[in-house]
Amino acid sequence: MRPQIVQGTSSARAKQALKARRMLGKYRIRRRIGAGAFATVYEAYDTIEGIAVALKVPHLDQLDKDSLSAIHREVRLTARLEHENILPLRNAMMIDGHFVIATPLGEQTLTDRLRYRLGPRTALSYTEQLLDALAYAHEVRVIHCDIKPDNVILFPEGQACLADFGIAKVALRTRTIMGSGQGTVGYIAPEQAMGKPSFRSDVFSMGLLIYRMFAGELPAWPFDWPLPGAERLRRTVSRDFVSFLRRSIEVHERKRFRDGVQMQKAFQAVAPRALRGPTRSRRAAP
Repeated sequence: MRPQIVQGTSSARAKQALKARRMLGKYRIRRRIGAGAFATVYEAYDTIEGIAVALKVPHLDQLDKDSLSAIHREVRLTARLEHENILPLRNAMMIDGHFVIATPLGEQTLTDRLRYRLGPRTALSYTEQLLDALAYAHEVRVIHCDIKPDNVILFPEGQACLADFGIAKVALRTRTIMGSGQGTVGYIAPEQAMGKPSFRSDVFSMGLLIYRMFAGELPAWPFDWPLPGAERLRRTVSRDFVSFLRRSIEVHERKRFRDGVQMQKAFQAVAPRALRGPTRSRRAAP
């Protein structure tokens, strides 16, 4: 079902935090599970469908016209992206003065999962799924612009979904993309920080995210090799996979993969022999 978008204005109630058991239309709030500068995320129960959902509730009183337009753009973009590894929208509408965006409820974010060691096979599975999602988004001319562990939602059976296309851009035919340096410090590409995001910017951010999963550490500017965690990386993955990562996070954008499609193809070429698994498996055998 395509989500409904209803225009509306903020009210005094929109400034108040939503308490447990509060009803928003058919949704019963259970607890707050996250908060950012512009929105709060709650776990809620859909009393009609009988399922748990995540509700993203923007702070309307803190948003200007452009920011509100960006939220509406997020809804429209996500509504047209149909892929098993992109978090789908269930609903989006005004309820009691709150703009409510409902999505499936995952188990945790990748940020939560990275608080303890991530096995290389699990990391490889997440990589494959996230690159599937990125390649699909780029094929339909959508740039995410904020790829980071917080925006990866994990579900049972090992499913990973890329979420939050709130500042994504629909690519223009020219290379110059409208932007103003939006993104998240630590994962943002240099050219994106200068207000010129492109498909290659998503490649850079995804490359850092993948590096973080395998190496256990997040590199920082100026990204000179060997990077933090490089020794663990070399013990875990093949040289070809390290080369794949190095090209993904090249500071000079022209040296990176041109988009998620090319990045995915490069990954598929090295994935079968990516892990130094046989030795590790023999050591773990009883």
